[in-house]
Amino acid sequence: MSLPAKSLAQLHVGDHAILDRFDLPAEISLRLMQMGMIPGCVVEAAHVAPAGDPTVYRVDGTEIALRRETCLNILVRNE
Repeated sequence: MSLPAKSLAQLHVGDHAILDRFDLPAEISLRLMQMGMIPGCVVEAAHVAPAGDPTVYRVDGTEIALRRETCLNILVRNE
C-alpha cells in the first residue's frame, strides 16, 4: 500500500522524504528537475532561513533554497 503524499513544506529540519511529484507549472518543474529534484529522489530539509522562509533542501549533494509557496506544490512521501 502506498503512503499518502504530503507537501515538501511539511518536512522539518532533518526530515527525509521521497519526491513524489510536482503540482507546478511545467517550466518550474523542469527547472527543479535540472537542479536534481527528480521524482523518486530523496530530499532532506537541511535548514531554514532566520525569518522562516526560504528553506534549504539537500538533494543528491546539492542544496536548493525554496520558498514555502513553491514547497506547498511539491509532493513527497515518507521513505
